[in-house]
Amino acid sequence: MEKKPHLMAIVLFLTGLICIGLLFGLSYKTYRKIDAVDQKMASVIKPVQKKQKSMKEDIELYTAKIEKKQAANKYLQQRAQTEKAVKNNTGEHERAPEAENSQKTTKPSVFSEAGGEGFTDGSNDTSSASNNGHIVGIDPGHQSENVDMSATEPNGPGSSTMKAKASTGTRGSFSGLPEYQLNLDVSLLLRDILEQRGYQVIMTRTDNDTAISNKERAELVASQGAEICVRIHANGDDSADVSGALTMCPSQQNPYVSSLYDSSNKLSKCIVDSYCAATGFQNRGIIYTDSMTGINWSTIPVTIVEMGFMTNQSDDLKMADSSFQQTMAEGIANGIDAYFQ
Repeated sequence: MEKKPHLMAIVLFLTGLICIGLLFGLSYKTYRKIDAVDQKMASVIKPVQKKQKSMKEDIELYTAKIEKKQAANKYLQQRAQTEKAVKNNTGEHERAPEAENSQKTTKPSVFSEAGGEGFTDGSNDTSSASNNGHIVGIDPGHQSENVDMSATEPNGPGSSTMKAKASTGTRGSFSGLPEYQLNLDVSLLLRDILEQRGYQVIMTRTDNDTAISNKERAELVASQGAEICVRIHANGDDSADVSGALTMCPSQQNPYVSSLYDSSNKLSKCIVDSYCAATGFQNRGIIYTDSMTGINWSTIPVTIVEMGFMTNQSDDLKMADSSFQQTMAEGIANGIDAYFQ
């Protein structure tokens, strides 16, 4: 006779199955909760990690900038010590005073005193040397921020477009040297070199505080008999990688001075080629422009010399060096020689 399962055993078996099912269900539910918590934590941690990475990159960027600035300051301190020693020993030509340290008040426009006919300000006297018979106008671009030149003037003869009379220019990203100061330093050196070579030189300014607009600069050199006008500037760019020198002159289609294109183009080419040969800067050629007030009001061959990029570390630190400025001025002078040959 076959033995039937005991009722108690069946109950225990079913109870076991139920317990196993409950345990499995609870385990799965717990797993789902843990997984949800993990996902929630990941969604919180990921932005934090991203922020940490961004902060690390910012710190590295600022650290690099600080290191560059420290290197530039060290370079400037060493240069100042060297220049002081040279000056004490040789009486070398001094850098024109920077506007930040100057207590002079703004000088009136040379045209406001002279009624538009030449100038009476002694700082703008022409040189007495005229051995080779040529007269050169030199225009150190911009002027100190102490001089308010925000008033406007026509962009060209008869133009309805108005532009600020002048501006302060850019500034060395690494040297801290203002463009208006660099322009004046090189222009004074260029004046001395040209005078030694027998040129008569007309300066639109010999300090940083004389108020003279771009229109007045063009009129001034022409009124004093200059044959050419060389406008000294330095460049800047959003990218610190851009470097080199270029010149600018009116285009063949310039609505005001198209007749000056051929001579201005020749002057621009002579100077940029000679300048880059002397300095080793990249030759970026000639840019033709019809928007520059100082060009549009010129009545003689004119060029703007963009000596280098003050936003590029190599260009900037070289141009801030007084001995290299002598090389820069000689390169421009060589270009002027080539133009008159």
